[in-house]
Amino acid sequence: AANTIYEWQVDELAAAVSNNAVVEGDDVTSFTAAVATDRLANYTQISRKDVLISGTLEKLDKAGRRSEIAYQLSKKGAELKRDIEAASLANQAAVAGSMPSTARRTAGLPAFLRTNTNRSTGATPGADPTVSNGLVNAAATDGTTRAFTEAMLKDVIQKVWTEGGTPKMLMVGPGNKVVASTFTGIADIRYNLTAPKTAAIIGAADVYVSDFGQVSIVPNRFQRNRDAFVLDPDFAELCWLRPITQVELAKTGDAEKRMLIGEWGLKVKQQKAHGVIADLS
Repeated sequence: AANTIYEWQVDELAAAVSNNAVVEGDDVTSFTAAVATDRLANYTQISRKDVLISGTLEKLDKAGRRSEIAYQLSKKGAELKRDIEAASLANQAAVAGSMPSTARRTAGLPAFLRTNTNRSTGATPGADPTVSNGLVNAAATDGTTRAFTEAMLKDVIQKVWTEGGTPKMLMVGPGNKVVASTFTGIADIRYNLTAPKTAAIIGAADVYVSDFGQVSIVPNRFQRNRDAFVLDPDFAELCWLRPITQVELAKTGDAEKRMLIGEWGLKVKQQKAHGVIADLS
């Protein structure tokens, strides 16, 4: 990211045709006008953690660690990365922000996915997010929850593949990871034990064999359990305006102050490469 609002271009291949045949030696007398690419954008989001350590605590015998400041910075760094992942997977629209009261927000993954979706049609139907002027201006509308089924997964995998994507990963919350392990398309549910030893009982599933290729099943503790994402990781990434940096703040008393801060945003390079089964119980 080179600015607080960053842009990228999205394109797709023309539909394949079966009558692309020309006469030998034919000349080109007319040309097909180039179709403009779509420009998408997102905002960067500033995330931070802070540490305040008293002079006394830094000098005490801490039973196993030399520096309380170093320990707390390491811990806060891990927490900051977890926050960034949670925000990336949040159903939030892009927010421009304004000083001094409103923070900028980067649009999360669920707010980009609007083509290959399977949403609730219950009492409160789910609805796809919307984009205006290249920015996600409204997140997805949550609908009445329903149980996760293999038919839903097959539906979205087929939609992604039909749109030209290559489904590689099913990313689910912990509750629906357990549900996904019961699907009939699960591979490798038994081990071949070649040496005499205690038998392994397999209760988890790591690979789902679909009609359109193998899909790894990955649990994610930071996403909403109501979402199940069918992903091609090559078409999403984090963009950094300011990588996570440690800043030593001015000392105003008998304590050391530190801040970890970074500015980042999510880029979904082509939302048609992904899909979502939403509104899951």
